Amino acid sequence: MEADLVAVLRCPVCADGLALDDRTARCPRGHAFDLAKQGYLNLLPAASNGIDGDSAAMVGARTVFLGTGHYGPIRDALILNAELGEDDLVVEVGAGTGYYLAGVLGLSPQRRGIALDVSKYAARRAAKVDPRIASVVCDAWRELPLVDGSAQLMLNVFAPRNAAEMARVLAPTGRLLVVTPNQRHLIELVDVLGMVSVDDEKERRLRQSLEEEFVRTGSEVVEETMALDRTAVEQLVLMTPSARHLNYRELLQRIAVLPEPAIVTLSVTLSTWMRTSSTHQSA
Repeated sequence: MEADLVAVLRCPVCADGLALDDRTARCPRGHAFDLAKQGYLNLLPAASNGIDGDSAAMVGARTVFLGTGHYGPIRDALILNAELGEDDLVVEVGAGTGYYLAGVLGLSPQRRGIALDVSKYAARRAAKVDPRIASVVCDAWRELPLVDGSAQLMLNVFAPRNAAEMARVLAPTGRLLVVTPNQRHLIELVDVLGMVSVDDEKERRLRQSLEEEFVRTGSEVVEETMALDRTAVEQLVLMTPSARHLNYRELLQRIAVLPEPAIVTLSVTLSTWMRTSSTHQSA
């Protein structure tokens, strides 16, 4: 983890800035956080200890599935909408393995990224995906461990949204890109495999979660069809929240009756948000 990336982080105990000293991040008040041997920094506050993030199995399935490129259209859309300068900082909340963040950073060696996730297993993967990315364990529902106005762009892909904290971390002219599933997303699999469906209140809840701090400046639907073999279907299901309640043996039995390849719809909305003027004044 590079020292310049640690310099935009802040202490989860006192909110002072952090600086890297060998393999330890320290704040002026003496709070210290050692880098894990896998390369990530754990800044999870004590009050969040024991919180459940994605399991090792879920992260492993996500790594395999994303590696097939089936969700490439989502990453491509994020890249097209990023509008980054050559040395901008990008923060992804709920970054998982860092797949989308690494794509958005592109080829510019000066761009930097912070991958935030509550799962240590995800943080381990993100720490290795790109040397320009600092991987940090934190709780997205609490204060984010970043200094005010440090990010030019924030990504939020199928992840929790803490509007007040995201607005605080964004620079005044910064932008937030949010990806949410539509009701057609994976529709061919939802009922057959017993997956969690997208409810019709998703759009309302998105607006409600952000509108006090942000104004939406753009929106587009990304929709493609994916031809998935049964292994890809298995990995797709196991990387989602549905994996938490499905019986694995029953899942395999249900997958076995699917056609191969199974034609599955990818359907998400990518929305772009800017901080409101009131947020600028209060930050």
